[in-house]
Amino acid sequence: MAKINQYQDISQVDREAKKDYIDRHSPFIHCADTAKKGEKFKVKVQMGNEYPHPDDFDHYIQYIELWSGEVKLGQVSFPPGTFGNVSGHAEVDFYIVPTKSNLKLTAMAYCTKHGLWQSEVKEVAAE
Repeated sequence: MAKINQYQDISQVDREAKKDYIDRHSPFIHCADTAKKGEKFKVKVQMGNEYPHPDDFDHYIQYIELWSGEVKLGQVSFPPGTFGNVSGHAEVDFYIVPTKSNLKLTAMAYCTKHGLWQSEVKEVAAE
């Protein structure tokens, strides 16, 4: 199994020293804290908050996935050059329909040079 990198696994000292590296490779989930069961719910996943990721032929974000616990909700793949070979924040809007009371959302993203990265868990209450 591939090593999974996580933002919280890195010490505070290393986080500051490698802030740009960590940020540009970390997927961040942006969505409301509550959703309605049976209704479409928007979840945005963005790579990096502050620092853009390269979009080079040999160094780019190959895919972004959204998970709820052990269930894969969706995946989007990007070929090299999707963003015109210009650094940027790869982002995807997923639309899901909650069927359970609580969602524990996690995003996974794969960088062709630096491997697999996992977001922090985002809990969403579905009413």
